[in-house]
Amino acid sequence: MTRDTTRRAVLASVLAAGSAGLAASDAADLLDSFAPPSGEAWDAADRSLPETVESPHGAASVSRDEFGVPQVEADAEPAAYFAVGYCQAFDRLFAMDLQRRVMRGRLSEVIGEATLDSDEFNVAMGFADAAAATWDAVAETRAGPLVEAFADGVNAAMEDLPLPLEFELIGYEPEPWTPVDSMLMEKQISWTLTGSFGELRRALVADRLGAERAETLFPKRYDHDETILDGTETRLGGTRESVPRADERRSGGRPSDSAAPVDPALTDWLSGFESPTGVGSNSWVVSGEHTESGTPILAYDPHLSLQAPPLWYEQSVDTPERSVRGATFSGVPFVIAGANDRGAWSFTNLGADVLDCYRYDIDDAGDRYRYDGEWRDFEVDRRETIPVADGEDRELRVRRTVHGPLIEREGRTVGVAWTGHTATRTTTAIEAYGRSEGLDDLLEATRDFDLPTQNLVYADADGRTLYYATGRLPIRRTDGEVVDGDRIFDGSAGEGEWRGFEPFGESSWEGFVPFEEKPHAIDPDALSTANQRPIDDPVHYVGVDYATPYRGARIADRLAERVDEGEPTDPDFHRALQSNVRDGRAPELVPELVEAVRDRPDPATSLVDAADALDEWDYRMRRDSRAALLFARYLPAFRERVFGPAFSDADLGESYYPSDWTLARLPDDDPLFDGRSRTDLAVAALGDALDEIDEAGWERYGDYNTTRAMSHPVGGEAPFLNYEELPVDGSPATVKNYRVESSVGSSWRMVVRPGTDATAVLPGGNSGDYFSEHYDDQLRRWLDNDQRPMPLGAGGEPAVRFEPTEESE
Repeated sequence: MTRDTTRRAVLASVLAAGSAGLAASDAADLLDSFAPPSGEAWDAADRSLPETVESPHGAASVSRDEFGVPQVEADAEPAAYFAVGYCQAFDRLFAMDLQRRVMRGRLSEVIGEATLDSDEFNVAMGFADAAAATWDAVAETRAGPLVEAFADGVNAAMEDLPLPLEFELIGYEPEPWTPVDSMLMEKQISWTLTGSFGELRRALVADRLGAERAETLFPKRYDHDETILDGTETRLGGTRESVPRADERRSGGRPSDSAAPVDPALTDWLSGFESPTGVGSNSWVVSGEHTESGTPILAYDPHLSLQAPPLWYEQSVDTPERSVRGATFSGVPFVIAGANDRGAWSFTNLGADVLDCYRYDIDDAGDRYRYDGEWRDFEVDRRETIPVADGEDRELRVRRTVHGPLIEREGRTVGVAWTGHTATRTTTAIEAYGRSEGLDDLLEATRDFDLPTQNLVYADADGRTLYYATGRLPIRRTDGEVVDGDRIFDGSAGEGEWRGFEPFGESSWEGFVPFEEKPHAIDPDALSTANQRPIDDPVHYVGVDYATPYRGARIADRLAERVDEGEPTDPDFHRALQSNVRDGRAPELVPELVEAVRDRPDPATSLVDAADALDEWDYRMRRDSRAALLFARYLPAFRERVFGPAFSDADLGESYYPSDWTLARLPDDDPLFDGRSRTDLAVAALGDALDEIDEAGWERYGDYNTTRAMSHPVGGEAPFLNYEELPVDGSPATVKNYRVESSVGSSWRMVVRPGTDATAVLPGGNSGDYFSEHYDDQLRRWLDNDQRPMPLGAGGEPAVRFEPTEESE
């Protein structure tokens, strides 16, 4: 089917959707009755950039490479970012508006009652107010005028161009973009990476299973050595041993009723707004000592939600102050992960605990709460209306304490403190990265990187390398003593206080971990991060939510092998490592399964065949592998067989099951087996998997592991917007990461030699316009990690010229 034929079918569907009782086939006939076809749907199909655009910020030009990546060139920074805003709105306006609506709690205004839960949560959390406080702080910085110019560019595009198709499908028009909206995108990114109610779930598990069982099944630290740092790296103040320990820290607070779990229904409801399962990332760097060119190499692939269009948007900006290229999020002006003409930088999630939950004594009327020995009015107590399309508007009571929002659900409450609720300056840090000229500049900018808490990995053309844990790390105090944050605090008793934190204002951060004492390493030789624990014995409490070590161990082992052999690396080596699909869970679980089948007195032929295939398998999750399919479907079946009965008895669902690291290490006499044989359960689980595979008609891993998860936000109602369903390599535990169950995986890949060449690929395309040739032109390249050049500097012949208005001259 040609793209024009597809467009015609889509337009017919749009007309049908907008005409009660009109079939799509009849709508197609209607198209023939108009000469030429008209209407907003037809306009959406013919969107294109104009040759010239008036700019109040000065002259600029935009060329677009063969993949639709805008390459902006200007003599003045505001002019460049006006053009960036215009390009982002052309390519991603619907995605920008959708995320803005989600974070403001205004999705139901256009969708209806189905999204009321989301809106109630986001309004109660006050993300919009936190974004406004952040803009007040950022507006006075060097980044402020550039953010304003970006917003002007977005709004100019809205005025000049037809709206994307999705607005016609849903039936609304977006409001003007504001600088606060860009700050709201910073909050959205930060929440996706750090918003965790883990302490609520841990308290519930401990209550239902017992504290001892909970500690065994959900250890606060896995017993492995795959940390990012080994403790010997060079730091700002010398080696790590030169930094004094915080001996006053203790792991718990005084015993109190606050250790009891929060209402299970409220806990489960809040958990639904956390990061998707599996959000993480890989990044690594090797120094020039271990590369063919003598220049460091940095590799990066963040594991975030996969969808159409991708979360990331690629752009390049060239001005006298910067020449920067890389990826950002729609609605964010500056390159977040990428490179300039001197250095390259990337981020993986640190797993830091930057959210605390509090219990309060609240009076019967719900108008006051107890704090510091007295009853006091809530800092904020107001009612907000949530508009609902084709339904009754919802009124929500918004209350806040000294710590932050009070979340209420069916009469149950919990207080929340999150570092993103205050004014943050990450936008100024990211802006400064783009014009940094070396490691010292980058370090200075990183001091302003407040949230999200990340593992920053950096390399530059001078041969310098860097690892730094970014973001503000709270130091909690109870009765003056430093305590860890992995528990529910009694807010009325002043437990777990963060000194210098001002929710919805500007914080002094005086009670947070000093910059020099965060985990970091200056000029590491070879270093990798995959969301594991940053260091074995940290000076300060960081958190407890770290990834299982499978990805981190595989990356570290491959880098160590190469370094130990003395064989230099090149970009091809690092791209190949990004494509590694060996699943570290398989060698821990497959041999026992094979043995269990072969030890059966008379196993079914299907079980024997499956065991033989697994025994010959190389543990690689390739799309064409039968054994990979068997393992992928065996594992959840075995997990259910082992954990299901006990957790069901405790009224804890599948989302509470322990990790596969724990599953692989459960001894045969663990109480979970309760007289059942581990080997019997393994064989039964393989039988379950075979039944599922036969019923579905799958032959190879790629029959099950497909891109079907990478859907468009409105793809349920308009399935043509979804990407083509294709087989995919990788699993949740492989370096080449893909999680079909949760739509998470490698959301951007890049390999950079600072100051020279760079390559990258997106999971789909740079355009969010379905009718664009760049909507999905990188999808197959992404599947094979076939990265394309990401050049420095301006592009070719300008596609758009931004001409200064009289006011800007």
